[in-house]
Amino acid sequence: MSRIGKMPINIPNGVEVKIEDGNVITVKGPKGQLTKKFHPELDIKVEDNQIKIDRPNDTSFMRAIHGTTRALINNMVKGVSEGFTVELEIYGVGYRANMKGKTLELQLGYSHPVVYEPPEDIQISVEGQTLIKVSGIDKEKVGQVAATIRDFRRPDPYKGKGVRYKGEQLKLKPGKSVGKK
Repeated sequence: MSRIGKMPINIPNGVEVKIEDGNVITVKGPKGQLTKKFHPELDIKVEDNQIKIDRPNDTSFMRAIHGTTRALINNMVKGVSEGFTVELEIYGVGYRANMKGKTLELQLGYSHPVVYEPPEDIQISVEGQTLIKVSGIDKEKVGQVAATIRDFRRPDPYKGKGVRYKGEQLKLKPGKSVGKK
């Protein structure tokens, strides 16, 4: 039995879960609403303010999808009740970020500013020109937007300049060494 899949998901106060035909789950909470379709053979039910997921058999595919489904539903419940936030830091002389309306504008050492328009359900805020906060209710979208912003200028392996996740540790490479003759 999957250790993750067999754990029940507690539904916090203010969160409403609706399961429709074909395992379409709608989770509604104070921060918004998420809907996702899951594998139709899984048995997903709400009992005693908890979501429980059972699988019909022990095939390799069902074992794999069991834990994944539980994790995705748990992220939906957590997203509509608390939300998700990813923080990015900008390192480098002259590298900075600012918001122009809902658009993120980045100065990352290129000859032009990098302009990024986030999806409508993702909020981006900039604190002090070097800290970017990406937040929203869908964990997958928040992570994808943060990864897209990081890809505009990945951290340099020699000096560490670029956009990195907050707390990310880089292993910097040594520069050229001058040999003795």
